[in-house]
Amino acid sequence: MALDMLRGYALVCIMVDHMPIGVLRNVTLANFTVFDAAELFVLLSGFLVGMVWVKVEAKHGRRAAQWRFLKRAYEVWLALVLGAVLLAAFSHFLFEIKLNHTAVWFKYALWLFENPAGYIATVGLMWMQPNLLDVLALYVIMLVTAPITVPFLLRAPFAAMAVSVTVWLCAEPLNALIPNQRPGPGLLFNPFGWQLLFFIGVGLGAFRRQIVPALRKHGQVLTIASVGVLLFCLSVTLAWRIGEPAKAVSAALKMVYGSIDKWSLDGLRLMAIMAASWLVAVPLAKPFEWMANTAIGRAFGEIGRGGLWSFISCVLLSIWGDAMDMMAPQDFTGFLLRLAIDIWVIAALWVSAALWLRRDEWMGRIKARFATR
Repeated sequence: MALDMLRGYALVCIMVDHMPIGVLRNVTLANFTVFDAAELFVLLSGFLVGMVWVKVEAKHGRRAAQWRFLKRAYEVWLALVLGAVLLAAFSHFLFEIKLNHTAVWFKYALWLFENPAGYIATVGLMWMQPNLLDVLALYVIMLVTAPITVPFLLRAPFAAMAVSVTVWLCAEPLNALIPNQRPGPGLLFNPFGWQLLFFIGVGLGAFRRQIVPALRKHGQVLTIASVGVLLFCLSVTLAWRIGEPAKAVSAALKMVYGSIDKWSLDGLRLMAIMAASWLVAVPLAKPFEWMANTAIGRAFGEIGRGGLWSFISCVLLSIWGDAMDMMAPQDFTGFLLRLAIDIWVIAALWVSAALWLRRDEWMGRIKARFATR
């Protein structure tokens, strides 16, 4: 249940973070450490792949597991294409009714209606990844290569991770080789960098029964080190937020970590998400299980179980919330209004996920009602 809650929390953060003048975006994960919900989403996705792969292979064989994740790759690709159409169409609708918004690039709306076939083709070929949906392109690549990479990881985990680290170290020049619509080289979410986090997740999901007991032997050291890493990251983010008065502190901290690059997944962001994962999975496991059983935790869990439906819903709701935010006045009343909008879109995301999870029930009732007429 805690896993579902964390997936739901990641989606809520992704949604709120993409509402530029929202209130709650100031208290999301990215405000307290150097990574954000994207790392959490990718790590948890990898963990679920590893966990499910082992179960499917044990019960039905490797070929069944390979086909299952090829099918999943297709489903994510289809969600990327359909989501891109819905995103552009919804953006166009909002502009038509004079609701300005900045969460998504305005030219997607123009492109869809001026050249719909071209728009769909460029998204389908993944030559273009509309912002807010670009992490799905990364997920497609990870899943479509899983039938080869995951068996390698299961058979020779140390060799596979050595290859993954090597690819990560060469991520930027490799990504530059991918033709893309962006003005910069390659995909925005560099697959050669982010694959390391994904496959760490796969390894943790597949070998969790072996890894956790081995790590527990060094639990105190790992906990102290993890707390130290996260406190350092908190110092970095606080210095950023303070701005000019903390410029000297920021410069001193930068001499330690060098640079931070989300798009190719730099070392500090990777260390930070792994440190947080250790604390959540081991020392704080019971508190997180308790939180998962609260009303809010269960709501987040339903959002997490909503999967691709929840992801597309969070993208559309972030555009809607951004458009609503821009209508609010720039005073205390506007602050309260934007806070209410944030709460509303989170509640709407939960309702969307809850309806999706119960679709067989309510669709069955609708069919039965029409059948009796």
